[in-house]
Amino acid sequence: MSTEILSQTQQIVQNNLDYTLFSWSKQKGHTPIAVEYAEGIYLYDYEGRRYIDFSSGLMNVNIGHGNQRITEAIVKQMQQVAYVTPSCVTKVRGELGKKLAEICPGDLNKAFFTLCGATSIENAIKLARLYTGKHKILSRYQSYHGSSAGAMSASGDPRRLPVDNQQAPNFIHFDLPYLYRWEYGEENLLKESVANVERIIAYEGSGNIAAILLEGESGSSGCLQYPKGFLQAVRNLCDKNNILLIIDEVMSGFGRTGKWFGFENHGIIPDMICMAKGLTCGYVPFGCLMVSDKIAAKFDDTVLALGLTYAAHPVSCAAALETIKIYEDDKLIENCNAMSAYLNERIEDLKKIHPSIGNWRNTGLLGCLEIVKNRNTKEPMAPFNAKPDELVVMNKVAAKIKELGMYTFVRWSYVFIAPPLCITKEQIDEGLAIISEALKIADAHTN
Repeated sequence: MSTEILSQTQQIVQNNLDYTLFSWSKQKGHTPIAVEYAEGIYLYDYEGRRYIDFSSGLMNVNIGHGNQRITEAIVKQMQQVAYVTPSCVTKVRGELGKKLAEICPGDLNKAFFTLCGATSIENAIKLARLYTGKHKILSRYQSYHGSSAGAMSASGDPRRLPVDNQQAPNFIHFDLPYLYRWEYGEENLLKESVANVERIIAYEGSGNIAAILLEGESGSSGCLQYPKGFLQAVRNLCDKNNILLIIDEVMSGFGRTGKWFGFENHGIIPDMICMAKGLTCGYVPFGCLMVSDKIAAKFDDTVLALGLTYAAHPVSCAAALETIKIYEDDKLIENCNAMSAYLNERIEDLKKIHPSIGNWRNTGLLGCLEIVKNRNTKEPMAPFNAKPDELVVMNKVAAKIKELGMYTFVRWSYVFIAPPLCITKEQIDEGLAIISEALKIADAHTN
């Protein structure tokens, strides 16, 4: 390693530390990877070291890094027109809207283009209230919908607690158990879960509730899978009580769960879909709120009071349209399902080796290992919303993962496995070997 390269890396990191702020992190003591370039499922730093990206960035780089088809589509669009106001139209805007209508089920045929996941959620909330004339939004504890004021208030994630006094009103949360930590038999799990939602609707008044907002599949909360039949029951409750169903597919959409959208694993059709992440796979920021024809029709002769300066940005539309073509041309959803089956088999092998693996929850390639101190008691290695002194072991596990050449999302007692959908069996083996080595640290603290 040359002194010149090392000093360049140090300067890059120092400039970032000195002049930028890092999200969800204390600002001192941060040791980020200085990424020079990325290709496929790998990141490369300025010293030539390779890191396997086992969480697709933040579960968004579904097609993998460095795909030059996206670059070419972006450049071509920028050479034609880089920006027009949302009151104008472009060819690519209409083509993307048409393509999304093709892959969305039912009558979800109208696209309102946004900037990111949070702005998709914000506009879904606004639209639900405009359409129904009602104001309350129901959502789940242990969920995450974004960091803007409305999206964070809708979230049940503890990241909202430091800004608790800044939350928006009229968001109601309900608890939803998951099988691994449910003590009363699987046959009672669905019954109690649905009854709980029914009680909340009764308490809050169905005449006040505009929408229920749920993730297509749980993501950063720990891939907490729904009781079988739960989303169908919620769909029925929404229909019965004149409540809209909004499904957040920001993380679980675009092939991540083995289907175009996570809710398709549950046999339902929502009234609105919130999209982002896999729509452009992080190549440019972009989002979309997909709306049913029934909702859209209300605004044929009524002003739609939603708007963003960069809505339907032509360059982002071009990136999204090409991204969808890559999913189809490269058969990434099919590969996701094949690699999911292989990954699940390999995790079963790891369970035999590592007593610290308590549970594995996975849909497609949206997976999470829950690390425990004891398999019988299921005591987590780090509790929900753990304090710094409760994270000692898991911080060591995360540090070892990075040291061995992997980037992945580690939170509390969870190690996430959500690689790009283009991954191969050999690359899965490569990544699991690193995790297996790191889990020896956790194994030493089991009892």
